[in-house]
Amino acid sequence: MKRAGAKIKKKQQDVVRFLEANKIEFEEVDITMSEEQRQWMYKNIPPEKKPSQGNPLPPQIFNDDRYCGDYDSFFESKESNTVFSFLGLKSRLASKAEP
Repeated sequence: MKRAGAKIKKKQQDVVRFLEANKIEFEEVDITMSEEQRQWMYKNIPPEKKPSQGNPLPPQIFNDDRYCGDYDSFFESKESNTVFSFLGLKSRLASKAEP
């Protein structure tokens, strides 16, 4: 069980590092400390995105109340340079190009 916890922590750190490096404001929520937050997360993940068994594991990524995806989706968007659209944000490059 300890191994799963370490994997979750590493995934969370990957997401946090990316957000910090790109100066994207975020709030990290530790669902292990709040039953209310855990229930909110479970309730706000679309049914088709939930695992067939058990509960979804962190990190789960939201933009306010909009569900963006899990770590695997985040990683895929990072690899394909589509993270800003994954997060529901305007690309930094597009905003710099405007007069």
